[in-house]
Formats: sequence, structure tokens, C-alpha cells
Amino acid sequence: METIKLAAPAKINLTLEVLGKRPDGYHNIKSIMQAISLYDFLTISAEPSAETEILLDGNSDEIPYNDKNLVYKAAEKFLNKAQITNKKISFYIEKHIPVEAGLAGGSTDAAAAFYGLNKLFDEPLTADELEELCASIGSDLNFCLHGGRALCSGRGEHVESIPASNGDVTLIKPLGFGISAKEAYTKFAALDKKEFHNFSEKLMKEFKSEYLHNDLETALLKDYPQLEEIKTKLPASMMSGSGPTFFVLNNRCNALFDRDKFLVIEDLQFIKDGVKILNY
Repeated sequence: METIKLAAPAKINLTLEVLGKRPDGYHNIKSIMQAISLYDFLTISAEPSAETEILLDGNSDEIPYNDKNLVYKAAEKFLNKAQITNKKISFYIEKHIPVEAGLAGGSTDAAAAFYGLNKLFDEPLTADELEELCASIGSDLNFCLHGGRALCSGRGEHVESIPASNGDVTLIKPLGFGISAKEAYTKFAALDKKEFHNFSEKLMKEFKSEYLHNDLETALLKDYPQLEEIKTKLPASMMSGSGPTFFVLNNRCNALFDRDKFLVIEDLQFIKDGVKILNY
């Protein structure tokens, strides 16, 4: 039996600008994504079997360990593309990234599954084929694969790496609920007034806090008192992705939150890589 262990980092959106709906139902976006030092860990094992099996387990009771999980979907797609059969593939997912939080926890796990399986089977797929598989599952996988900082466009799958500065990050997330991307984008689409200020291009030219921006934040704030509480206590905070996690560019949370109602993760940093191998 061969085994590989990988670290899969979370991301935040320094900018997220929604450009319009696509014929396929998704929205075109322009977003600067930044990988941060909050990780899930995937351990993948492969061994011969009379039939193809994909088994998932982990430390979290908030995610499914069946074909609803993006890791399972990634494994299926990889094995089909690489024409690999008669293998028992086992995953152990050690979750630390909050679920449905706008931090790409599911996407980064799936990107790690693609990368890890390709290494485990001696790279039957090219880098371009891995990129295609990532894009076929979700909008954030391509970024998660590479990490660092990047301008992401299309529905998020087109990734252009850009120079990254160092930075400290603190996350604040209301406990007890998540927000789906579908809900966030639907509420944004219903807004009467939409403005485009090209914050992504401005931030690439000069890293200023006033250029941090998330179109979806405006659409969601009024519906959730917990989000309004974060924004009121930390006016400089910004929502990541479709939320409900907010971040501040500081290593400490300079406001008091009830820890029975809010998760606060401090002492995180910008990182310059994406999915990486820990043991092989």
C-alpha cells in the first residue's frame, strides 16, 4: 500500500467583483485570491483491489464521507481520466478549515486529491489535464492548486499568478450556519443598484486597504445580524467569498466577540504556495 499526505490551504478573497451572469448559470467574476496558513490535511492510500473502491473518512462531522464530497468526485474523475482500475483508494480528511465559510475548504481538499493521486500513480496526467479536471469540479480548485496570490477570472477557474506581499490575517466567523454560493449570488443578482469600481486592478497596482472589496458582502449584510455585528465592531473587516467568514489584515482581533457565537482564528499569514506534499 502506498500513502501520501498533503496540506491543503484555505483562501481569502481580497477582492471579489461580480461582472454578470453567464449562459451556464454561473457568474463571471474578477477576484484577487490569497492563500493563507490555515490547512486541511489529506492522507491518501492506494492498494490493489478486485474492484475500484473510493473510501472517505475524517475528523469532522460536518462533511459527508460519500459521493457528495468533492474529494470523492475528484477521485472518480481522476481514475476515469487516468484509466486506472482495480484500486482501493482511501482518504482521511483532517478538517481545520470551517465548512461553508467562503474559505474554499471543499475546493482545496479536492485540489489536493487531484494532486496527490497524480503523484501516487507516477503522474499519468499532465499539468494541463489536472487544470481541466480542477475546473470541471468547481471555481476555486485551480487557485487552490497553486496558491499564493492570483487574479482569478471567468467563474474563478482562470488563474493568473501575481506578486504577493507578506501579511497577517485574522478570521471571524459566526458559529452555527454557513452561506452557500448560490444564495449569495442570487441575493446579489436581486440588488437594484450595482456599481463596478475595478478594485481588483487598483489593488494589483497598489496594495491599499481601501481597495479590499466584496460585491457579495453588500447583498448579505442586511439579512444576517451576525454579519452586521462583525462589520460594526470591525469596520475594516471584509467578507471572504460567499461568506460568512470575515477577515482583517491583523494578527489579532481587536474587538470582543462572544466565543460561544463566533469563531475567531488569529495569527494566520499570507502564504506563497498552494497544495503541497508533506509525506510521501
